[in-house]
Formats: sequence, C-alpha cells, structure tokens
Amino acid sequence: MATLSEAPPPLAAAEPETKKAPRKRGRWTPYWLLLPGILWLVVFFALPMIYQGSTSIQTGSLEEGYKVTWHFVTYWDALSEYWPQFLRSVFYAAAATVLCLLLGYPLAYLIAFRAGRWRNLIMILVIAPFFTSFLIRTLAWKTILADNGPVVHVLNSLHILSVTDFLGWTAGDRVLATPLAVVCGLTYNFLPFMILPLYTSLERIDGRLHEAAGDLYAKPWTTFRKVTFPLSMPGVVSGTLLTFIPAAGDYVNAELLGSTDTRMIGNVIQTQFLRILDYPTAAALSFILMAAILAMVTIYIRRSGTEDLV
Repeated sequence: MATLSEAPPPLAAAEPETKKAPRKRGRWTPYWLLLPGILWLVVFFALPMIYQGSTSIQTGSLEEGYKVTWHFVTYWDALSEYWPQFLRSVFYAAAATVLCLLLGYPLAYLIAFRAGRWRNLIMILVIAPFFTSFLIRTLAWKTILADNGPVVHVLNSLHILSVTDFLGWTAGDRVLATPLAVVCGLTYNFLPFMILPLYTSLERIDGRLHEAAGDLYAKPWTTFRKVTFPLSMPGVVSGTLLTFIPAAGDYVNAELLGSTDTRMIGNVIQTQFLRILDYPTAAALSFILMAAILAMVTIYIRRSGTEDLV
C-alpha cells in the first residue's frame, strides 16, 4: 500500500523535435515566367526609345551622317513650327473620342442588359471591322463620303452641310478632304475600342442594385445617373484612353480622307521620317507627342476619380 500511495516520479519533459523549415520551392518561377515579357519590352520598346532619344539630339545630314551633339534646340524648333498640327491632332482625337462615347455607351448598355440571346451576334458585329485591314476600312469611307454619294445628298437635303460649313467642318457641299471626314474616319475605326471596355464594365454591375434602386422609387434616369454610370466609370476611362491615344497619333485617316489643311502630327512625323529624311526633327516630334499625351492621360486619370481600369 505504501508503494502504491507514493507519487510516481515526474516524467522527464520530452525534448521538442526540431522541424526543418520547408524549403521554398519554385521561388524563382514567377521571375522566370516574367523574363520573356521583360526581354520583349526591352528589345522592342526600351531600346528603340533610347535610339530615338539619341536621334533627336543629333545634328548632321543623311549624306554626311548624324552625330550626337546634344542639340536640344531641335525640340523647340519642331514645336514652334508644327504646333498647329499638334493642336489639330488633339482636337480631332478629342472630337472622335466624344463621338465614340456617345455612340458606344448606348450600344454597350444594350449588349449588357437588353440583348438577351442576340448578345453574341451583336458582339460579333462590333468586332467585325477588325476582320479587315485598317487601310481598307478607311478607303471605304472615301466611297461613303463621295461628293455624288447618298450621304452627301441626304446631308444637303437636311441643310446640315450649311451648318457644318459655317462651323468650318466642311467646305461647301463637299465632305471629303475636310475635318468632318477625318473625324468620321477616326470615330469609325476606333469605335470598337470604346464599346468593348464599356461592355465589360457594365456587365460586372450586379443587377440587384438596379432592383434596389427601383424598390426605393428611383426613376430609370435617376438609377442610371446614380448607379449605372458611376459603376461604369472604369470602362469609360479605359475606353476613352484606348480611343484618344491612338487617334491623336493617327495619320492614315488624315492622309486618305483629309487634305493639306487637315494634316495631323502623325502625317508630319511620317513626312519627316520617310520623305524629308530629317530624322532628328521626326524623333523630337515623336517625343513631344508622347510627352503631351502622357501628361494629358495622367491628369485625366487623376481627375476621373477611379484607378480601377478594365
């Protein structure tokens, strides 16, 4: 009994087993996956930018050769001589962007909320212009806006051309070789870039929000103004950027549908590179255009109040 009543000796505390930290496998895998894209950007974006930057500060001629002389006066000379083309490019691109937004938003809204079983067909029709060449699509507008065509005839019968002539968008009864023709070409060619982001943004909106707005006795216009449009702002910002940026640097529409009075800065850069062969001026114009667009885009994104782009 005495033996049983004695407390058993305390057991020795077991030593904790030391576990080895798991080896991080695949730690470098994401970097290896990013490497091809980084090399692509370096070879086809960074290096050409550096080369063009060095070209813009060179002096010389094609016969004698060009040398880097840090001649930054080229930028000032290019800007002081071609500033009308810069302003014209910004104005045409802004006008086309506004038209694309006014035309694209209702269509994107229709596809997202009202298309039903016709949604896929309408989407195919939206991207159908991409199935043909950009050049062919632009040349088609020369036939559409021909002087003896039905479009000009309808506009004349409605006395619209007299108003556009007063505003300086057309010249008499002629639409081709005018600012209106260039803006029409830009609007048509870049309209899908506006519709697709808008549709993506509108499709993400929860339909129950519209039902909740209706339960609170909100009218359809109030629902659109307070719910739909604010939630679609990422698509609006993305679509306007995807439209304005390429339109500001475009030269095909102004070349085929415009005249010497409607030349954009893209036409000037093309002429300097391929015809006049003034490479420093052409490179300087390219950098000025890039800097101007970057500044405008930065201000626009900050003022739009959204960073969630689609």
